[in-house]
Parts: sequence; structure tokens; C-alpha cells
Amino acid sequence: MKRLSLQWRITLMTVLLIGITCVAMNLLLCSSGVYYMDTIADSLQGGTVILNDGGAASFDPQLIAPNEELTIVVDGVQGRFRTTNWYITAAVTLLSGILAYFVSGRALKPLRSFTSQVEQVQLNNLADMRIDEDAISEFRQLSRSFNQMLERLNNAFSAQRQFTGNAAHELRTPLALMQAQLELFSAEHPDVRPETAEFLTLLREQTERLIQMTRTLLEMSNLRQVERNERIQLAPMIEEIFTDLAPLSDKLGVTLTAEGDGIMTGSDALIYRLIFNLTENAVKYNRPGGSVRVSVTQELEKLLLRVSDTGCGIPEVYQRSIFQPFFRVDKSRSREYGGAGLGLSLVWEIADLHGGSVWVEKSSEKGTTIAVGLPTQQSTKP
Repeated sequence: MKRLSLQWRITLMTVLLIGITCVAMNLLLCSSGVYYMDTIADSLQGGTVILNDGGAASFDPQLIAPNEELTIVVDGVQGRFRTTNWYITAAVTLLSGILAYFVSGRALKPLRSFTSQVEQVQLNNLADMRIDEDAISEFRQLSRSFNQMLERLNNAFSAQRQFTGNAAHELRTPLALMQAQLELFSAEHPDVRPETAEFLTLLREQTERLIQMTRTLLEMSNLRQVERNERIQLAPMIEEIFTDLAPLSDKLGVTLTAEGDGIMTGSDALIYRLIFNLTENAVKYNRPGGSVRVSVTQELEKLLLRVSDTGCGIPEVYQRSIFQPFFRVDKSRSREYGGAGLGLSLVWEIADLHGGSVWVEKSSEKGTTIAVGLPTQQSTKP
């Protein structure tokens, strides 16, 4: 039956269902008729007869004269027969509905199989994911077209990543030269007018922002070429991150604390960048005098990393969007700190590359907790 089309499957199963229903109705109605026929026969053997004068008496059918008229009444049998038939009809209809549910489920099984395969398609497995084309005729062409679409999408994303990497690589040199020239000009002309000094400061800040954005874009384009087979202990890494962020946290009066430890396999540089970006964001968008806590929980096959702050929180409507590239909840503060909206996007990419996920665990006016779940061992899949 595997080679039959969905149309023929539904047709054959419907015919089978109707046939089973008709046979069941016939057998049950016949059984009901036989039962009540037997009831009538039993009544004739010991029932009553209503004579022409309206009287009723017991009778023996053998004693009735051949030419004598009489009326035989079997009380209530006809009504009970109709009621029983309605019960039979209702029961068979209900049973048919139940059978139709399971029969249709069987007929639509290829559709569910196709759906389950489609749900497994993710951005990180476009190159490896293919829908089974050995299916019934209605899905064979659909599966083939879907696989071709996946291939086109993978080529498009690869071209996009390549373009982003090439553009970021080409921008690094002129931006570095611009930054060096601005620094040199500021050093050689310390006595410029205030408005000129302010303009030079703005240029330096924006050039630094472009350099940071270019560096992040270059990192994102090269993520999939990074080896992920290093043994990583998180506690020392977190302490190193705290040291690197100490000037910023001291400037804003934010306290950094850590608890827990865990060991996993992955890319040391990428996991460092993931924790650094989350912690840096928690420091930047915190209240003056607030705190940031980084905790690690080691489970059997995964690590759970939480970064909590005491900032103003993230509105619920934005909690999914913050991991999209170039998205910023507060654009004015992002510009103040040189943000481009790529930090959390890079976090999402790194987590996904390691087979994990990142989400906003909770957020309110008292602060935000962002959680990252990471497997302790990397799969062999590239």
C-alpha cells in the first residue's frame, strides 16, 4: 500500500469503512428482527385474543375454528423493535466515527511524516537536511521541490556569510588607518578649538564603533570554521572575563559575582565571547551601583549558564527579538556605549553552533536573567 497515492488510500479506506458499517448494521438489525420474531412466536403460544365482541380471553391456536375471525395483539413489540433499531443505528454511527478517525489518521500518516521532517530543518543544518523523496506520489514532487528550496537557501546563506566576511575583512584596514590618523592628529594638535576637539572625539568614537562592528561581523562569518573540540572549564574563564570587564564595571559601580563551575567540550574562544558579551551587556545596561551574577550549573549531559543583572528589564514584546542582528531595545543607550545590536546575535549563533540555546529566563523592573543551555559534549556533526 506504500506505493498508492493519498487519493487512492482515502478512497479504499472509505469504501472499507462503509462496507464494515453496512455489514455491521445488517447483522445487528437482522439479529434484532429475529429476536422480536421469536418474541411474537412465544406470545402466540400463550397470549390473549380479542374477540369480535371486545372480550379478551386466553386461547389455544389449535382450538380456533378455521372460519372464525380473531385479532392477535402482541403488546409493545413493534415499539420496542423501533427503539432497539435506533439504539443500533446510534451505536454503529459512533463506532464508525471512531473507526473513521483512526482510518483517516492512517491515510494521513505520510503527511505527518513529512511535517516531522520539515520541523527538523534549522538554519544550522540546511546543508545536511534532506526530506525523504521515497514517498507517495502527492508528496514525491513536494519533497523534491522542498529539497531544492533548502539547497537554494543554503547557497544564499553561504553567499551572505561570505559577502559579510569579505566586506568586514576589507573594511578592517581603512578603518584602522582612519583610527590611527585621528589619534595622531589629536596628539599633534592638543590645542585645537573646543568645537574641533569635540568633533574629533565623535569621529574617534564612531570609528571605534565601526571597528567593533566589523570585528563582530568577521567573527560571525567565520564561526563554522572554528574547531569545537577543546576542554573548557568555565570558572577560570569567568574570572578572566571579570578581570577584562573590571574597568567598565568600576566606572559604572557594578559589582560582579560568580558561582558554580562546569566542564564542557567546545571552542574556548567562542564560549569566552558568549559569556563576555552576556556579562558586558549586563554591566552596560545595569543601574549605577547594581550587580551582575554569573552562575553555572553542571548537569548530567549539559551546562546551564545564567547571567543575572539588576537593570530595568526587557519588555516581554522584545524578549525574542533581542537575539536578532542589529536589534536594540534602547537605541540611545546603545549608541552611548557603541553598541551595534550584534552582541546577543553572536551569543545566539555561538550557542546554536554548540548545539545549545539561549533565552530570557525572566525579566522585570528588578532585573533580567538570560540563560544558556549547552551540551557538555559536542556531536561529531560539523
